[in-house]
Amino acid sequence: MSEIVIENVSKTYNTKDGRIHALKQVNLSVETGDIYGIIGMSGAGKSTLVRCMNFLEVPSEGRVLIRGKSLGDYSEKELRKQREQIGMIFQHFNLLMQKTVVENVCFPLYIQGKSKKEARERAEELLDVVGLKDRANAYPAQLSGGQKQRVAIARALASDPRILLCDEATSALDPQTTASILDLLKEINKNFGITIVIITHQMSVVRKICSHVAIMSDGEVVEQGLVTDIFTHPKSPVSKELIRKDSGSDEKKQKPIYDEIRGSQKIRIVFSENSAFEPVIANMILEFQQPVNILKADTKNVGGTAKGEMILGFPEGGTRIREMKEYLIQRGLEIEEADGYVD
Repeated sequence: MSEIVIENVSKTYNTKDGRIHALKQVNLSVETGDIYGIIGMSGAGKSTLVRCMNFLEVPSEGRVLIRGKSLGDYSEKELRKQREQIGMIFQHFNLLMQKTVVENVCFPLYIQGKSKKEARERAEELLDVVGLKDRANAYPAQLSGGQKQRVAIARALASDPRILLCDEATSALDPQTTASILDLLKEINKNFGITIVIITHQMSVVRKICSHVAIMSDGEVVEQGLVTDIFTHPKSPVSKELIRKDSGSDEKKQKPIYDEIRGSQKIRIVFSENSAFEPVIANMILEFQQPVNILKADTKNVGGTAKGEMILGFPEGGTRIREMKEYLIQRGLEIEEADGYVD
């Protein structure tokens, strides 16, 4: 049984400027124990979708099922109880600034009726899990951004949830801190078996931690599947754009050199660890005596597997381009036209 099933979910808002269709007939399934990414550019509807998963936003149409039961069938009291099984962390941490770290983690336990002693013992256990036991009596203002997010994660785990929803949880963090938080989430997923849904606009986050991904645009899921499949063979323009912008880190990105090159045919090749070790490109140039521009080449970690990505440009007027493409295919490389990766 799937942990989360979204069935034909739409969400419409009535505003002074008219009706806004934030979600349009969204369908997806998240399996138990999965780390599932939902990615899209600003305004794609991904944050609205994740808030529908715990009914912080009630869908205008469709159903949200958690382990086969529709959230819409619960009474308000039953829904509050169900939400205890769905933890949530946010971009800006949402900590109680006047409370210590340990009191922040205790807060949901107090709401559940735990005694102060029980709550503190559990909070200290969770702070140990996230690596902050020594900061239990500090205040949020004394913590770095990464430490604040670790406190937020500990607080989200306090009610022993089956599901953890992460809404842009690393967007306010630098690349190194982002990597450490993603490593922590992977450990939590592995050690506690918690299903994790990650909302992000960064393909680097999806590559590092997610096994499956749904790509959203304008309120719709335009592509979904295994991260490795979508990285290797993206079909939608949005997917190609997200991959094109993914430099492998979240540091300031420079405009890729291949954006500046015009008047050439471009193809994209992805090499996996199973690709042949033959120097295919060099041999192709020698075979056909035709120049080829390597417009981009790098290696990325996609779901724990190293994949090399290369964009080749065939100069305008090349006489044997079709044969050269066929040469690559015959050597076991899958290629695709790369116009979707350039401006």
